[in-house]
Amino acid sequence: MIQRIQSIYLVIVALISGVLTFFVNLWSDAKGEKIYAGDDILISILFYASAILALWSIFFFKNRKNQFVLNRLNIILNLFLLGFFVYRSLNLSGEILVSEKGIGMLIPVFSIVFLVLANRAIKKDEDLVKSVDRLR
Repeated sequence: MIQRIQSIYLVIVALISGVLTFFVNLWSDAKGEKIYAGDDILISILFYASAILALWSIFFFKNRKNQFVLNRLNIILNLFLLGFFVYRSLNLSGEILVSEKGIGMLIPVFSIVFLVLANRAIKKDEDLVKSVDRLR
């Protein structure tokens, strides 16, 4: 059942977290140099972990409850990333270290949206299976 809609959402999350973060800058420093996710080891590890969790969750299609839990863990990881970016942008704003925020700081938001959509589709499948089991 890899052809389900939640699998498409999870592939989008994996592509956003695993590939897009290294092509879109997170912020620019005061010198004008663009900072990417690959420049900071902690950020790149967290983005890779999010991508791996999304890909791993795709292959739990037979066990929808575990897939749902993995997606929730991925949402928590992306919330942590988003909180880190908000802290960094508010704490280091101005001309100290961070001069201009990049679009890459919104990547966790997009990931969270697609993970919520995937969880909604998983919940819908689980409800459908329970309703069919009730009729037997």
